[in-house]
Amino acid sequence: MENLIESRLYFCFNCRNHVALHDDIISKTFQGRNGRAFLFSHAMNVTMGPKEDKELMTGLHTIADVFCCDCDQVLGWKYERAYEETEKYKEGKYILEKSKIVRENL
Repeated sequence: MENLIESRLYFCFNCRNHVALHDDIISKTFQGRNGRAFLFSHAMNVTMGPKEDKELMTGLHTIADVFCCDCDQVLGWKYERAYEETEKYKEGKYILEKSKIVRENL
């Protein structure tokens, strides 16, 4: 927890549960279901929905919805598998929608 105190944290917009660290952002230029989204290397205090194949803007991926573990709000998704070679870097990464998270400096 000491490491978290000096970090900028992202919280679920609904219940303020900690879900990600600012330092884990890979990109801020992604598109979510409802607008802008961030690609994170890690997420915390989330649960995963079932895996499903989806045709996204960048091709076919296997994804799983990501839910806040406290309030069950859908925050984005996790890339489980990318079928295009150029998209493999997304595997194991998280998309969190900007409208579903809030940032606070501690």
